[in-house]
Amino acid sequence: MIIWEIAPRAGWVPHTFISPPSEVLSTVWELLLSGVLTKHIGVSLGRALFGFLLAVIIGVPLGFLLGGSFKLFERIVTPVLRLLGEVNPFALFPVFILLFGIGEVSKVAMIFWVCLWPILLNTVTGIKGVEPLLLKSARSMGVSGPALFTKVIFPAALPGIFHGIKMSSGVAFFMLIAAEMIGASSGLGWLVWNAQNNYQIPRLFAATVTISTLGLLLNFVFSKLERRLINWKENTPEY
Repeated sequence: MIIWEIAPRAGWVPHTFISPPSEVLSTVWELLLSGVLTKHIGVSLGRALFGFLLAVIIGVPLGFLLGGSFKLFERIVTPVLRLLGEVNPFALFPVFILLFGIGEVSKVAMIFWVCLWPILLNTVTGIKGVEPLLLKSARSMGVSGPALFTKVIFPAALPGIFHGIKMSSGVAFFMLIAAEMIGASSGLGWLVWNAQNNYQIPRLFAATVTISTLGLLLNFVFSKLERRLINWKENTPEY
């Protein structure tokens, strides 16, 4: 931070291209006071949350289906899903725009697409990783049906599921930033794109720092939530 502050002011790097941190933070504060930054943050988080929740609602049940007892269905569908999951989402930008236009639907669809695969595949992995001994022990004690799912299978698979959800939360936000640079009129991605086009370098850095900070906050929130929901996993002794 000290080098970053000194370098533009001392002329080591062009001040017109690199704004010092003090100037960036001042710009962030001005944008906050004016309400501009909070407006764009709200728009971006709303889009990301909608696409992310859709991916969770569809990905988790489908992951349980693929990781469950439908072996033939799993063998047919899983290779196709893994292939789709490897497709570079940036290469699909034109497809989403052609199908859904440049409005809100295309952006939410992009977020849904990139979030779905980590959630789905990690859910399948979590289900397959359930210790068979746990299932046999539960069945021997008379646990079956919905109780077996809620008491044994779901809790045991939860670490894998949550790993996919945490991965998707970060991917959703940063993918949205790229999507907002195409055909948007609001959001943090649009703010970066607009600042670049108008050569507002302090605002460009302010938006970038805001995006990075939000990414760290999202990761922190999900890490805390994971520790709270799966605290038993950390306390399980290893032999």
